[in-house]
Amino acid sequence: MGRVYLDYNATAPLRPEAREAMLRAMDVVGNPSSVHGEGRAAKAIVERARAQVANAVGCKPQEVVFTSGATEAARVLSVRSIVGSVVVQNTAHDALWSYAAFTPETEQQPDSGNVFAMGLANSETGVISDLPVRVEGQFCDDDYRADLLLIDITQAIGRVPFSFAWSGADFAVCSAHKLGGPKGVGALVVKEGLDVSSLASGGGQEMGRRSGTENVVGIAGFGAAIDAAMRDLADGKWQQVEKLRNILESSIEESAKETIFVGKSEKRLPNTSCLAVPGWKGETQVMQMDLAGFAISAGSACSSGKVRESRVLRAMGYDTEIARSAIRVSLGPETTEDEIYRFAKTWLKQLDKHRARAA
Repeated sequence: MGRVYLDYNATAPLRPEAREAMLRAMDVVGNPSSVHGEGRAAKAIVERARAQVANAVGCKPQEVVFTSGATEAARVLSVRSIVGSVVVQNTAHDALWSYAAFTPETEQQPDSGNVFAMGLANSETGVISDLPVRVEGQFCDDDYRADLLLIDITQAIGRVPFSFAWSGADFAVCSAHKLGGPKGVGALVVKEGLDVSSLASGGGQEMGRRSGTENVVGIAGFGAAIDAAMRDLADGKWQQVEKLRNILESSIEESAKETIFVGKSEKRLPNTSCLAVPGWKGETQVMQMDLAGFAISAGSACSSGKVRESRVLRAMGYDTEIARSAIRVSLGPETTEDEIYRFAKTWLKQLDKHRARAA
């Protein structure tokens, strides 16, 4: 039997629609900044994709700035931090965390005139966060006050309903490869009326916000992929994925009562299961399951290869042993029920071996 891919939160397989759009774009020779016919043809591809992303995210096309990914898009935090501190949700992805000046646990209140950055859906646990509410012009909490809100929607878009327009956010960041687009392309959404310094100086492309010739091929794939992802969401495909995720957890829970399912009682992405058996290291499980033909992870893909406890789980109140024992299994629309049962059966066999070694 072939390998089983269960690491969609790290990257999703390239969608056929994205591949086809990229192949077509490869035949367009023009630079989107050129005014001749070939340039206008390339520009049309970029603008079509901009409209597709805007439609999916729930914003205006002119609010979409194409970047190399969500990490580059998050550089808006470093731009804004010039006028104030950046406060970052304690479970946010490292792409946001790297800009933190304060965290919600910090005793010192952040200055006014700052940004609060958060993830809508956590990449490791799938837990969906409530959006803060603006009160008298500020996003307020017992632990922070912020004038501006940035949301990382990378894991959520195309999997759960979202609209930038009703979110109250000032900025949003996302990446194409999480929803079946190509790697190396993403977007920053900037609320109309706000201005940011250029993320990259140069020729003034992307409305002066991100210079450099646009990645026309990647952008074409991004637009086609996000279109297809929204169709899947509308067609209820992620509800079917959620059923498979629940089958997986039930199958494991029946035979392994000691298993902890992180965030099971909270709102979660329909495809994500973060589970831990105390004392059984996550990286060990990943290697064992890889050898058995299953691709999973021990947390965010950005931290793969680094033996460390999960910062996210520690922030959620779990101890070090559990934080080092967690794995993430993330499904997609192509995942089958047979693959889920095969995974559960194989994982439980590996758990039996772990129990025997620990005895």
